[in-house]
Amino acid sequence: MKTVNLTDKLAHFSTHWDPHVVADYNENDVMVVKFKGEYPFHKHDKTDDFFYVLEGEMVMDIEGEPSRTVKTGEMFVVPKGVVHRPRAEEEVKVLLIEPKGEPNSGDSDRVPAPKPRI
Repeated sequence: MKTVNLTDKLAHFSTHWDPHVVADYNENDVMVVKFKGEYPFHKHDKTDDFFYVLEGEMVMDIEGEPSRTVKTGEMFVVPKGVVHRPRAEEEVKVLLIEPKGEPNSGDSDRVPAPKPRI
């Protein structure tokens, strides 16, 4: 058991759309990531997608529904099977929780990020 400083972990990298594992929670990876621009539309058939905005503002586009703005201190959960796309005009820092081995790209053609541990 140890304390994890997310600000310190985010300082280890400057890339976007490149989640880094900072802790394990049950059978899940707890990760930090920086977003800027837009990710492809995709879905996860077997798991929900959890986003908690640490700093900045992101928009979650949901197929067939209005986009949702998610601000610092807010979280958003995309239910499994829902087609979605996170995006951000300016850099946003986000905490993610995903089952171990779940590709962050879902069913999109984008190559999944490797998710290194920091």
